[in-house]
Amino acid sequence: MNKRGHVLNAILLSVGIGIIVQPSADLETVRTITEVLVPVVLGALFPDVDTAFGTHRKTLHNLPVLGIVLAYPIYFSNLQYVWIGVLTHYVLDVLGSRRGIALFYPLWDEEFNLPVGVPVSSKWATPMMLTVTAFELVVAAGLVYGTPPELQAQVQQVVGL
Repeated sequence: MNKRGHVLNAILLSVGIGIIVQPSADLETVRTITEVLVPVVLGALFPDVDTAFGTHRKTLHNLPVLGIVLAYPIYFSNLQYVWIGVLTHYVLDVLGSRRGIALFYPLWDEEFNLPVGVPVSSKWATPMMLTVTAFELVVAAGLVYGTPPELQAQVQQVVGL
């Protein structure tokens, strides 16, 4: 995906998460969307910083980087939700593009993707991004509403919602 696709995915995902978490469609829904929006967009853009240094789709497109971003709020009490943007960036690159990403870099240079991806410059890039975004929102709704009641508090604590 290109930067436009990553940003649009992050915006749509933030709105969707806000509605999933606060479906009342009132001021609390808007507050949740606003709380999630900027960190998710920043997280969605962060992996492409590796275009300025390192190797693109390797240096910052891997599971160790996701782990660091996921753990960051635990230790520093900020940057909540940035991990969602980073994760969705990875999902878009694996599902939506032909090239994929090196998930296990620097241990392994192999780039992983699924055969459903399209070239970044394709006319199908935006429809693919919208399809992946819909898939991500279904997964998010499943986590929020499909988790057994006795585990919901733990899941919400882990994901920060």
